[in-house]
Amino acid sequence: MELKKNERLDYVNDDIELIQNTEGLTFGTDALLLAGYINGKYERGIELGGGTGIISMLLLARGKVDKIECLEIQNEYAELIERNAEHNGFAERLFPIAKDVREYKPERECEIVFTNPPYMKTTSGRANLDDKKNLARHEVAGTIYDFCKSGTRALKYGGSFAVVYRPDRLIDLIDALRGANLEPKRMTFVHANEASEPSMVLIEAKKGGKCGLKLTKPLLIYKNKDNKEYSDDMNFIMNEGSFPKEYKV
Repeated sequence: MELKKNERLDYVNDDIELIQNTEGLTFGTDALLLAGYINGKYERGIELGGGTGIISMLLLARGKVDKIECLEIQNEYAELIERNAEHNGFAERLFPIAKDVREYKPERECEIVFTNPPYMKTTSGRANLDDKKNLARHEVAGTIYDFCKSGTRALKYGGSFAVVYRPDRLIDLIDALRGANLEPKRMTFVHANEASEPSMVLIEAKKGGKCGLKLTKPLLIYKNKDNKEYSDDMNFIMNEGSFPKEYKV
């Protein structure tokens, strides 16, 4: 495997060797948790904003989705997804598409859409001088409303939409989901430990679903405030690639 400048090869979960651009956003807990939050088995899926393609590859490795189209607006990262797919044996199951989510119209509907979208408004925070990170973190190329609209265009009626997002923007997320006919059905707050505020929120919504939300118990990543030892639930997710049954509908 020949790496380009500013690239490294990392071993991550499920025997995946991930090529990462050290100047962009790298593999993190949010990607791992979103892949674990998705339940069931689906024939076709679409990822909105693929980055390195790690979430899609985790789902393929775990047999949760058979084939995935992975949208990525940055050509450099669409190419990186293709290289990661080939390196890990997913070339015939993972298909990168260099496309803006606001413009994407799938040829046919799928059963699941998932995304780890930009979570910062363009007017909030300090815009990163690196365009790669700026696009990944800030709503430069689409707001949460755009991502939800793109998701509902791609989904079959009754299909699932899974997202990881920031708790401080939860109201925007729910408003965007409902505005796109995606009804939240399951929600989990993620905390570093029992003394910390939530740092992430995971939501599964259904296209055309009826009102009725299951708010699960919070997921604590670590047992104690020293953040050194994983909680039992987090160990389960790391080992099994899915959340414990208490978090499922």
